[in-house]
Amino acid sequence: MYGSGPRAIANFDEGVLCDGVLDGEIVFPAGDVKEPFVDADDIAEVAVAALTGDAPGDRTYEITGPRLLTFAEAAAEIAGATGRAVRYAPVSAESYGAALVRDHGLPDELGAFLTELFATLLDGRNAHLTDDVRRVLGREPGDFADYARRAARGGAWAG
Repeated sequence: MYGSGPRAIANFDEGVLCDGVLDGEIVFPAGDVKEPFVDADDIAEVAVAALTGDAPGDRTYEITGPRLLTFAEAAAEIAGATGRAVRYAPVSAESYGAALVRDHGLPDELGAFLTELFATLLDGRNAHLTDDVRRVLGREPGDFADYARRAARGGAWAG
């Protein structure tokens, strides 16, 4: 089972991506790749179902959201939910990794690892959807627009 990494939508209300939302510019090395942004609550609920036997535990679940979005589209959803200007600014994985080291104090080794990770994961390989959330939980997966509205109402980007 998996469903985390850059496509977990909760990443937008914490850490570097949250800082980008607050600054009005989300800088990230995703280009125009579409991602199946997944709600962290869906990941947790599917994990509980798999671990408690409410879902078959002998298979791998690929947990995705209900639609594919680019980071620019995600930024537009956040802008709509918050009423603030938020845009996406693509950068290379190398530039992003260097900025994490330089501006956020990450060790060189971690910056190099993240550079390679983002270059690999954000190559379009995740640009597909599954029905695993629906099959396991009996409901549709959480949508990015709903997450953005909840996070905005909860003050995630009130800074």
